[in-house]
Amino acid sequence: MNATYEVLADGYQLVEAPRVGDDGAVFFSDALAGGVYRWTSGGGVETVVPKRRGVGGMALHRDGGVVVSGRDITHVQPDGTNRLLFGPPEGATGFNDMCATADGAVLAGALRFMPFTGVDPVSGEFWHITSPSHAEIVLEDVLWANGVGDDGERWCCCDYARGTVTELARDGSERVYTMASGEADGLAFDDHDGMWVAQPRHHSLVRLDRDGDIERTLDLPGHQPASVAFDGDTMYVTTIASESTSGALLRVDAGVSGPRHHKVTI
Repeated sequence: MNATYEVLADGYQLVEAPRVGDDGAVFFSDALAGGVYRWTSGGGVETVVPKRRGVGGMALHRDGGVVVSGRDITHVQPDGTNRLLFGPPEGATGFNDMCATADGAVLAGALRFMPFTGVDPVSGEFWHITSPSHAEIVLEDVLWANGVGDDGERWCCCDYARGTVTELARDGSERVYTMASGEADGLAFDDHDGMWVAQPRHHSLVRLDRDGDIERTLDLPGHQPASVAFDGDTMYVTTIASESTSGALLRVDAGVSGPRHHKVTI
């Protein structure tokens, strides 16, 4: 079914990493053109972090500021100073999507190639960062690390190149869901055990039930959704520029509620 939506901000290239603050403001990035931005209903868009490129993932920090991906994982504090949380492992070109976990740590997907340069993907991995001095690999052999999330019971990690979502349960079990579309970009959980996955080339979002079956599809004709976030009954979707539309931040009626993303505490 076609989604009902409103364009809140546009004119960007690759809009990523929507996150909703306590005051309802929506943070997002432009991974290609650079910058992290903040949208509010009364004030429009303001720049939070100028110029930083490659921000494919973001989380809000409990103490204020934003935690962003790119060449490394950095906490940009409210006064604008940077606090390094995790540098790139040897051989990694940087980090793509990331999220805060339920206990305030960070899950981040490392890349070992440069996307959008025409080179073939090289397997990277997802890291669990529990402090600026400690991190461990939780999922290996990920060609193009993308959407990642924690619903309190499981971690889910997307491999965009393979079109798969790997579920890592708290009991140590692992399941892999293969998307029929062949792509799995950003993701978010709703309040009813559903997981929403962005499919940019197919101009849609799909909802997977707890068995990994596609239960619902929301079509966004003309838009290429890259990532998704909830704020109660409201869904926010970021998109990639196409021949007909620029990258944008959308407010979407998904017909279901979902929680805000967790915050980082480390």
